[in-house]
Amino acid sequence: MTFAMGRLRFLLFSAPVMIAGSACLAMVEAVTWCFDRSGRWQERVSRCWCRMVLSAAFIRVRTEGLEKIGRHGGYVFVANHSSYLDTPALLAQLPGNVRFFAYRGLFDLPFFGAHLKAAGHLPADSSDVWTSSASLARGTRLLGQSGNSLALFPEGSRTPRGLREFREGAAYLAIKAGVPVVPIGIVGLRELMPVGSLYMRRGSVQIRVGDPIPTGALTESDRGALTRRLHAAVARLMNGGASSQGDFPTADERADSQSVVQPRGAERHGLDRP
Repeated sequence: MTFAMGRLRFLLFSAPVMIAGSACLAMVEAVTWCFDRSGRWQERVSRCWCRMVLSAAFIRVRTEGLEKIGRHGGYVFVANHSSYLDTPALLAQLPGNVRFFAYRGLFDLPFFGAHLKAAGHLPADSSDVWTSSASLARGTRLLGQSGNSLALFPEGSRTPRGLREFREGAAYLAIKAGVPVVPIGIVGLRELMPVGSLYMRRGSVQIRVGDPIPTGALTESDRGALTRRLHAAVARLMNGGASSQGDFPTADERADSQSVVQPRGAERHGLDRP
């Protein structure tokens, strides 16, 4: 009975509110695009849309650890990926100008694709090594602009259970741009909107922000060890523990990272596909 009432509430209230709110915000974005092509107003509209969707679905988001990061950007955020709502939840909470890598096919959708481009989000294309490298180069240039941050889901796609092995794209970007990388654990969204479902259940979600890991002294050869450290940190945050920055990396860790089986081609620097 409770499940049936929840679905009825979503269909009769949440979904219509989301549709009406999206239409209103689309008109606001169209107006702002006439006098601001920087993407900043579009980014604000994105945040409003994310908060509206979460509120309409009766999803409460509580964030821990925001005090660990500055409000003016310059980070690579790395999180687990279990739901379509991961992106709205992060964008509604993280400070600064946050951009995402989004699946290239989304940029071809009417209206939504135009919004992604206007807001400054980047297409993720891991179809081959050349297009993947081009995507990473665009991400590096964006991070080189003051105040910009990037958020990625290094698992590559939504995961129905547990935590998959991370791809190296996030570590590569952080090292290349020389910016700190921040592990994040998202807890609860998998239950509220599982993989394969378009129905949003009401409930509470936690976003746990870990300690930033500096990358200024690292080289590209350290990306394997950094990727493993990020995976361990995100796993701890998902399970309720704190992430530990620690020393990075030791000589033994550098040598050990070479023994990890590395994917070839585009998979090595693979990007996320929300």
